[in-house]
Amino acid sequence: MIAYLEGKILSRQADGIILLAGHIGYEILLDTITLSLCVEKSQANETIALYIYYHVTERQPKPVLIGFLTPDDKEFFQLFITVAAIGPMKAIKALTKPVSQVARAIEDRDTAFLSQLTGIGKRTAEKIVATLNGKVLAFAAAQRLEAEPASTEPTDFVPEEKQVMVRQVAEVLTEQLGHSVSSARRMINQALEKNPGISSPEDLFDEIFQETR
Repeated sequence: MIAYLEGKILSRQADGIILLAGHIGYEILLDTITLSLCVEKSQANETIALYIYYHVTERQPKPVLIGFLTPDDKEFFQLFITVAAIGPMKAIKALTKPVSQVARAIEDRDTAFLSQLTGIGKRTAEKIVATLNGKVLAFAAAQRLEAEPASTEPTDFVPEEKQVMVRQVAEVLTEQLGHSVSSARRMINQALEKNPGISSPEDLFDEIFQETR
């Protein structure tokens, strides 16, 4: 299975690129935001590095490679396709907004925002909320930490009463306890999913460490 590729853009397509890696050209599908960023990197003569979701089924025997700039984006995508009626092909076309904004909309139950995504109508937006609400709060809150690990600014991806709590816990887990951003997000996410009424960093830590015992 192909999980990661580095190379140069051989050609751009409407919904992705052909990436030249190791003298082999890989056709990779990208969401519109990732495609734009990859083109910018290519114009700056930077190497393109993509985390790959490899899709092949009996109905789709031709392998399809879908690329992401970060492991977090790939992980969110894998959560997104757990929603009924959203397969990988539909999902990659739907992600026309930043992952953080989509995650926030899910947590806010903002079906109007989700309905603006390509191919996502009202009923599908409701399914997304029903399936993923409560599962992406920490994902959205922790997403900025990888790019801004020392930032103390409260994130605007979560309700005000939870912003500081989630960021404080995420920073302690990553900066003091040595967990990766993905691991910290997963731990916080599991704790909040089990006990959504948590309202203090102390209670959140207690829940996390109960989960890991």
